[in-house]
Amino acid sequence: MARFYGRAAVTRSTLRDLLNAFAAPRQGARMMNLIRDLYPICRSITGDGNRQTITRLCMELDLQIHEVPSGTPVLDWSVPDEWNIRDAWIKDPQGRKIVDFQKHNLHVLGYSQPVHYTLPLEELEPHLHSLPEHPDWIPYRTSYYNPAWGFCLPDTQRRALPPGNYEVMIDADLAPGHLTYAELVLPGAIPEECLISVHICHPSLANDNLAGIAVAAALASLLGKAKLRHTFRFVFIPGTIGSITWLARNRERVDRIRHGLVLSCMGDSGALTYKKSRQDRAPIDQAVTHVLQHSGAAHHIQDFSPYGYDERQYGSPGFNLPVGLLTRSPHGTYSEYHTSADDLDLVRPEALADSLRRLLEIVEVVEGNATFVNQFPYGEPQLGRRGLYDGLGGASDRNEQQLAMLWVLNQSDGHHSLLDIADRAGMPFHRIAWAAQKLANSHVIKPLEE
Repeated sequence: MARFYGRAAVTRSTLRDLLNAFAAPRQGARMMNLIRDLYPICRSITGDGNRQTITRLCMELDLQIHEVPSGTPVLDWSVPDEWNIRDAWIKDPQGRKIVDFQKHNLHVLGYSQPVHYTLPLEELEPHLHSLPEHPDWIPYRTSYYNPAWGFCLPDTQRRALPPGNYEVMIDADLAPGHLTYAELVLPGAIPEECLISVHICHPSLANDNLAGIAVAAALASLLGKAKLRHTFRFVFIPGTIGSITWLARNRERVDRIRHGLVLSCMGDSGALTYKKSRQDRAPIDQAVTHVLQHSGAAHHIQDFSPYGYDERQYGSPGFNLPVGLLTRSPHGTYSEYHTSADDLDLVRPEALADSLRRLLEIVEVVEGNATFVNQFPYGEPQLGRRGLYDGLGGASDRNEQQLAMLWVLNQSDGHHSLLDIADRAGMPFHRIAWAAQKLANSHVIKPLEE
């Protein structure tokens, strides 16, 4: 069984140390192992599949598990009845099982009511779902809030069904129960929080669901080793109703959230894509944009839209939290999305590792960003007699390090953050942050709050 990091006491590392020690092949392999473990589980917005998923995650993280009863009012919604499924199938007129939930859990319409009927093909047809444009794939379909039942199957199989009577059976429960979610809080030096949110409600879909879960779990494990300024809160929730439930139960603390990211579709080979928060120019928007621009890889930045994942709940006008969405290929833009082709072969270990590394870099920016004031603003202070030139690196990067110091000195007027300076200088944030630390240690600059 794969593990990320143990929970024993460890010496806290800096984020730069974690990045310097980052081993992409090892991290990618560990995340793939977790995805393989979780892939067979049938998840939904409620039910035992979510509990099984969280139980597996508890092998990696010290999660706090929450159970919210059905019928609980949550903002303008209420927690739905709990759905659990044990088996489902269709038998053809000869009694042969031709659609089998045990072979793939996408075969059943999510939240299907329990049924056991024998009915002619023409009456069965309205309950069948397929994809003519991808005739060999099984679609993923749900009916959470409208009572229904149905089956999903390849279009080639659906079109070949002969006339006759078919026996259908869905052995499921839809009854009062609970909505289950989990969270992990990593305390920092300050109570202000960075929120990382992932949805756990999809069944066997590897990229749209499991890749985000695996990357979030790996990030939480790494940050558990780090010296943190912000408090980091990770939430593993069913989509939409989960974030609405979490917001309803945490209204008194959401004003602590300074930065946030929803993670999804983190494992395919597409370029990283960031959708900005509703605030548009929040520090998290600037931080992610900066990291992607300096990544040396193709990437996309999108404006906020109220359509998508849980960022639209966190960014609803009453909350207006600075929470953006980070994905690789955005939902609905790759052909395998919400089909059986979103399988283990679609997710690449190297893509998972790249997503995780970029997240570490984003966290480094969020954690290290600060505003300083130059204590010698009239002309340049003499750096040589303070030993600051002696601390510069070799000839290959000495000029860049010196230039970083000059940028920090020139822009540290109490109005420009280190991230502002890095953007204006066209330098990676860690270079500017290094220069600021050197200057602060020599009392040439000091933090604005002091």
